Amino acid sequence: MQIPQFGASTTFDDACAMVLEYLQAAIPMGFWSVTRHSQDTQLYLAVKDSVYGQRAGNSHLWSDSMCQYMLAGDGPRIAPDVEQVPAYAGAGVRRDLRIGAYVGLPLLQADGEVFGTLCGLDEERQPAELKEHEPLLQILAQLLTTILQTDLMRTQAEQLAERSATAAETDVLTGLYNRRGWDRFLATEEARYRRFGHTGSVIILDLDSLKLVNDRYGHDAGDAHIRQAARAIAETTRDMDIVARLGGDEFGILAAHTNSEQAQHLVDRLSEQLTLVGTPGSIGYAPYSIISGFPGAWQSADAAMYEQKRHRRAAASQSAKRIQPQT
Repeated sequence: MQIPQFGASTTFDDACAMVLEYLQAAIPMGFWSVTRHSQDTQLYLAVKDSVYGQRAGNSHLWSDSMCQYMLAGDGPRIAPDVEQVPAYAGAGVRRDLRIGAYVGLPLLQADGEVFGTLCGLDEERQPAELKEHEPLLQILAQLLTTILQTDLMRTQAEQLAERSATAAETDVLTGLYNRRGWDRFLATEEARYRRFGHTGSVIILDLDSLKLVNDRYGHDAGDAHIRQAARAIAETTRDMDIVARLGGDEFGILAAHTNSEQAQHLVDRLSEQLTLVGTPGSIGYAPYSIISGFPGAWQSADAAMYEQKRHRRAAASQSAKRIQPQT
């Protein structure tokens, strides 16, 4: 079979699909995948699987993977019988998957950091001749690495261009993105997150006291309240994050390259800063996943925000009852 041919415009996800299709036909392994090493997780970006029932978006702990040992030099790139390699034989992933043979080759980013792996598995031991495929597999892994690096650079250039928001995507009151800009960013980032397996979180924030400010001091004061909150949010988030006013007193943040722990840390800092400047709010967040996408993360973050708002209102009500004078 002829090795897949790639053009200058071939994206990483298209290249992954072509390579896995080729490998499934050329090398008899029941499972082929391109994976992303993302913090403590090994995420399946693209999958060809006839034995395990895995699909893109599934994952397991990096500490359970065989690929960690391959990258550390504790096991070979091709192991026709994993029982003959102590590190592979004891890998945690074998608690969930029956694995008799393993193939793994690194995929690198431009700075030399590991992006992920080209990985093959099979339930049964394979003949020793499986090792003869290593030169071919190295070529395919290098092709994927080259396309990955090119696609990442192209994507970064596109993101910089997209940050130059038009007037139609800018909220006049705060200077942040508006709902239209937010929707566009979620749509474009969805494709990129799926392609590269990026981590990220959606944060939804709703100010607590805008109606009270409007009723008591007027709408000019309400506008000043919103601007103050917007400044606090912008100063607390990073340049790479997408921050938008979604309408009224609601804001959305796409926190790029964050896991749940990092997102919680950002939420804590946002809460502290908003309280400090006199614009407290209720905040919810949810991590992005390939399976549910940004719509699912947004829905979960919104639900978490409203749950916190209910708790805050209940706590405020109880506090007010406790300080009422006795008659």
